[in-house]
Amino acid sequence: MSQVAYHRPASAAEAARLAAADPEAKLLAGGQSVIPSLKLGLLAPAALIDLAGIAELRGIRLQGRTLTIGAMTTHATVAGSTEARSAIPALARLADGIGDRQVRNRGTAGGSLANSDPAADYPAAALGLGAVLRTTHRSIPADSFFKGLFETALEPAEVLIAIDFPVPERSAYVKLPQPASRFALVGVFLARTGGAVRVAVTGAGPCVFRVNAIEQALEKAFTPNSLAGIRVADAGLNSDIHGSAEYRAHLIPLLARQAVAQALG
Repeated sequence: MSQVAYHRPASAAEAARLAAADPEAKLLAGGQSVIPSLKLGLLAPAALIDLAGIAELRGIRLQGRTLTIGAMTTHATVAGSTEARSAIPALARLADGIGDRQVRNRGTAGGSLANSDPAADYPAAALGLGAVLRTTHRSIPADSFFKGLFETALEPAEVLIAIDFPVPERSAYVKLPQPASRFALVGVFLARTGGAVRVAVTGAGPCVFRVNAIEQALEKAFTPNSLAGIRVADAGLNSDIHGSAEYRAHLIPLLARQAVAQALG
């Protein structure tokens, strides 16, 4: 591996300046994706900008009907947070089901979202809850954030600061995990607020996406039976050694029914 410069900024603004000065630099959050990619030779940045020392990027705050999570807040912190567990229990459970204990204590909410892994859990929560992702430059609605396989709306010199999650009336997350990694073969996060329902799916496509047919059915009647007969097309879905596109398409409405039942308690 070639020599890599290392920076440890003290603020998000400084991190953004360093990133702007070096287009070949890579931001480092929890390192759960970046470090393995470096070891495998899949990533060769000129510099690493380590965000671990930036205190303003950590923490959880509940203000009114919004739960704000700092981008460098670990999965374990979210899972154990009193605020998260009381405001959005499904989000705390999602965080508690990521990887293993080591991954949960190193991986971060912002790192997961910025990476946009097709099988990651946090993108489903962000899109399912209609979160707003705040950066050093702007605020980005989740509907506009995820662009494709490992691709987001983030600009190279833009640092994710925090995520604002609206508190729903009901929500749930159900996934079929890959046994070794605990990544989602398919995961469904749904949230109901007033008469509106949002349903986000991870693990099935190149990146997280919403399923309008399921949302519309649940807006008419928020019950598992309302999804009877719902079918999801397999065109464009992932197909690999763990499951075919047809299998993943079949799982989406089944997991959505389980999520509705869970949300109803």
